[in-house]
Amino acid sequence: MKISTIVGVIVGFLAIFGGYLWEGGTFDSLFMLPAMLIVFGGTLAAGTAATSFEQIFRIPILFKIAFLPPRYDLEAIINQIVLFSGIARREGIMALEDRLDQVKHPYLKKLFEISIDGTDPDTLQTIVENEIQYITERHEQNIGLFVKLGGYSPTMGIIGTVMGLIATLAAAGEDVTELVRHISSAFIATMWGILMANIVWLPVGDKLRRVHEDEMYIMQVMLEGVHSVQLGETPSIIRNKLICAFPLTTQQKLLKGNMEMLRQQTSTKEEEKTD
Repeated sequence: MKISTIVGVIVGFLAIFGGYLWEGGTFDSLFMLPAMLIVFGGTLAAGTAATSFEQIFRIPILFKIAFLPPRYDLEAIINQIVLFSGIARREGIMALEDRLDQVKHPYLKKLFEISIDGTDPDTLQTIVENEIQYITERHEQNIGLFVKLGGYSPTMGIIGTVMGLIATLAAAGEDVTELVRHISSAFIATMWGILMANIVWLPVGDKLRRVHEDEMYIMQVMLEGVHSVQLGETPSIIRNKLICAFPLTTQQKLLKGNMEMLRQQTSTKEEEKTD
């Protein structure tokens, strides 16, 4: 999943351009700067007019997030919560303060910090819901930018086509080669407009939405886990609640692995008592 977007974009370009070359086309006829200037320049200009310079300048960062999204191990996060729940039951939740450096996910660390400060479960729920709302609003702005660009790009391609046809009509009666060049430039603009919308702008927007949904999913799991720690639930109950985030087959594997780990720990303790 981590490189699926960049692979999809590359394969898309290869399929389209490969098919074009297979039919006898040439690269020179595809990369016509006037047509590309109309499509790329016009699309970004329209995007700037609809949003802001600040958001347009974030496009490279958003591409990086879409192509190489942050990835967190949900199983490791659950194990961390279960481990901390055992410590909290034995020594109290304040005992977690010296162990916060062990928490790898920054938001999970934040939730434990809030809990250690004495926040009750209901207040913690309210804080997380508010933060999810604000994060969603920011992410929707980024996703909306790419959706807008995906809508503007084909339109700019049509504008380029119209301008190319105008140039073609203006050159009527002149050299036939000049007429063919104008016609080619006209249709190349449409091609780039549709290509960028359906291979780049809209897929990247969809991938950003997927990244957002994955992030919200993990945040919900972490909230449920820390909330259970605050309530003093046993580690086994917390584990069983949180692994519901996985498919049933994965849940069975995790439970089986947990049982084997418990058996090993029990046998180790028995050996120590015997010694």
